[in-house]
Amino acid sequence: MTQENSSQQRLGVVISGSLNKGVEVKLEAQASVEDMAVGRYVTIEGQKRRFFSMVTDVSLGVSDQSLTLAPPDISDPFIVEVLSGTSTYGILHVQSYLTIGGDASSILNGPQPVKTVPSHFSVVKLASDQDIELVFGKAEDKERFWIGNPMDMETKLCLNLAELVKRSNGIFGKSGTGKTFLTRMLLIGILQKSTAVNLVFDMHSEYGWEGSSEQGRKVKGLKQLFSEKVAVFTIDEESSKRHKVSTDFIVKIGYDEIEPEDMVLLRQTLNLTEQATEATYQLQRMFGKNWLAQTLNLPDTEEIKDLNINENTFRNLKRGLNTIRRLPFIEPHTPVNAVKSILEYLDRGIHVILEFGRYTDITAYILVANLLTRRIYAKYREKTEKAMSEDMAQPHPLVITIEEAHKFLNPEIQSQTIFGTIAREMRKYNVTLLVIDQRPSGIDDEVISQLGTKVTCLLDSERDIDSVLAGVSGKSELKSVLAKLAAKQQALIFGHAVPMPVAFQPREYGSADSYKSFTSSVADSSKQVQEDIEELWG
Repeated sequence: MTQENSSQQRLGVVISGSLNKGVEVKLEAQASVEDMAVGRYVTIEGQKRRFFSMVTDVSLGVSDQSLTLAPPDISDPFIVEVLSGTSTYGILHVQSYLTIGGDASSILNGPQPVKTVPSHFSVVKLASDQDIELVFGKAEDKERFWIGNPMDMETKLCLNLAELVKRSNGIFGKSGTGKTFLTRMLLIGILQKSTAVNLVFDMHSEYGWEGSSEQGRKVKGLKQLFSEKVAVFTIDEESSKRHKVSTDFIVKIGYDEIEPEDMVLLRQTLNLTEQATEATYQLQRMFGKNWLAQTLNLPDTEEIKDLNINENTFRNLKRGLNTIRRLPFIEPHTPVNAVKSILEYLDRGIHVILEFGRYTDITAYILVANLLTRRIYAKYREKTEKAMSEDMAQPHPLVITIEEAHKFLNPEIQSQTIFGTIAREMRKYNVTLLVIDQRPSGIDDEVISQLGTKVTCLLDSERDIDSVLAGVSGKSELKSVLAKLAAKQQALIFGHAVPMPVAFQPREYGSADSYKSFTSSVADSSKQVQEDIEELWG
C-alpha cells in the first residue's frame, strides 16, 4: 500500500454485503457517524483490489439489543466512551462501482467496473483527491469541462463533453432546484470545448443575453460572455428591444411553412380530435402548400361537404388553426427563411439561441420548436448522407435544447415526432437532444432509457424519481442518494459521460470570477474554434 493511501482517514471495516446490494461497513470508534454523509466517496482496500465506492445510506447498530430497550445513562461521558464503537456503532451502506488498481486490468486500462465484492474485514477509508482524479480525470483539458465538485470535496469534477454530445441527454429537477444554471453551464462547456454547436429553444429567455438567479439577481447569458460565438434569434422583436437585447435575426413563420406534421404535436395543446389532425393531410393534398390559408378562408357552410370532412371535425380543426393564426409571429408569407438563417450560423460554428420573449404559451413553443427542428434535422440528414457517400467532412455535431420536454416526448406522440426520432437514433445524423424537464415521468419510457447521461436535481415525486433511475444499476441505492440532495445547487449525474454516478455541487455561476473562469480558456478567434471542431469531428 502506498504512503498516500495509508495516510487517508480510516473509517472502518467491511462486515457483510453483496454485489447487487452493496456492502455494510462497521465504523470504528474514532469515526463519528455524524460526519458520514450519503453521496461521499470511500475506497475499500481488498486483498487483491481497491474498490472505489459511494456511501448510499447511514444507520446505527448495537451488539446487545437490551441497549435499545434500556438505554444507558449518557450523562456520564465515560459510559458513552466505553460503549462507543463496541456495543454501539455506526454502519455505512456502501455501493462499489469501480476497481482502481490492484489487479492487472485496472493498472493497465484504468478504473474497471466492479464484478465482485471485497473480502470480510477489508479496510474502508475516505477517498482522496488523487482517487477522485484517477476516476474522473485530473483537470480540464481539450475535452473535459469542470462542472462542479463532488460532495464535501474540493476536487474538480470534470465531464467528458466529447462523450456527452454523442448521445441525447437530460437535465431534471423540480422547479427552483437549479436546472437552468446546470443547463447554462453545460451549454457553455460545449461552446468552450467546441465539441458541438448548440441550438437552444429558450422558452423563458434565460440563456441568450441574460437570465436571473433564484434570488432575482441578473446573471449574464451566453451572448454577453461569448459575443462572437453566439447569435440570439427571437420571435418577439418588441420584447428584445424593450430589454435592450441586440438580436441577430427576427423569426417569422409563414402560413405556407406549416405542414400537417407540425399539427400532430399540437393535437393535445389545441385540443384537436384525431380526425381533425388526419384531415390536415387531406387538406394539404387538395390545396398544396397554402392549405392552411385556404382552410381558414373556407366558410363553415354546406361547401365543406365537398371536402368529405365531418362538419364537427372541420370546426374543431378550424378553431385550432385560428389559435395559430392569432400568434403575432405567424404571417401569410415571410421573405426570409428562418431555417436557412439558422443553418448558416450553425455551419459557421456559431451557437444559436432562439428566445420567445412574451410568447411563452406552450402552443407557440411547440409549433416553433417542432417546425424548425424537423427542417433542420432533414438538412443535417441530407448533409450527413452526402458526406458519407462522397467521403467528405460531416456537418458539425448539433445539440438541440428543448424545455418542457414531456410536451414533445410523452408516450402518446413521441413515436410521431422528430424529437422522439432524434432521441432514439442517438447521433446517427450528428444531431442529439438536451432535454430539460421537471416532470420526467411524463416522458416516454423508451425515450428516457435512450438518454446517455442524466443530471438530476431534487425530485419530490416518486414517479419522477423512478422514471429518471429506470434501468440504472443500483437503482435503490441511487434513489437514497437523490432523496438526500439539498433543495438547491446539488445534483446527481450518471450515465455515458461519467464512469460512475456522482453527487456533486455545481460550480459557481454569476460572479465576476466565475465569468472569467468560463471565458478564459476560450480561443480568441473564430478560426481557432473552427480548427478545434475539425480536429475533433473531421
